[in-house]
Amino acid sequence: MTKAEEIMSLAKKLAESCSNVMVGSIGNQDYPYVKSMFKMETNGLKEVWLSTNTSSKRVSHFRSNPKACLYFVDPVEYKGLLLLGKIDILEDLESKKRLWREGFDIYYPKGIADPDYCVLRFTACKGNYYHNLKNIDFEL
Repeated sequence: MTKAEEIMSLAKKLAESCSNVMVGSIGNQDYPYVKSMFKMETNGLKEVWLSTNTSSKRVSHFRSNPKACLYFVDPVEYKGLLLLGKIDILEDLESKKRLWREGFDIYYPKGIADPDYCVLRFTACKGNYYHNLKNIDFEL
């Protein structure tokens, strides 16, 4: 395994192991906003799936500017993974079904078809893995 393959493998393990992720968006007056969100699914390092309220501030930000970042952290081993990319806001029934979980009806009383329920698909283009005082940049 090459050093690059090893880094990608470690980064992927970190992303898969974290249940929460920090999500960054560009909001009002071009200031960055960061929020912790539940990570629903990953597809390697290239795609990360989240869900939220369509009426949320975050969705408003992504409608204006789809650029985003995600940050995964392991506070015990002091590892971090930054991914840069863009967010697509998905409101189709198939995407909503994909991420729907038992108990979501507390937040979305109209069920899967609730217009205030949407899916965010993050697609990464590059990243940075941090561990042992080393930062390693990579392209996806």
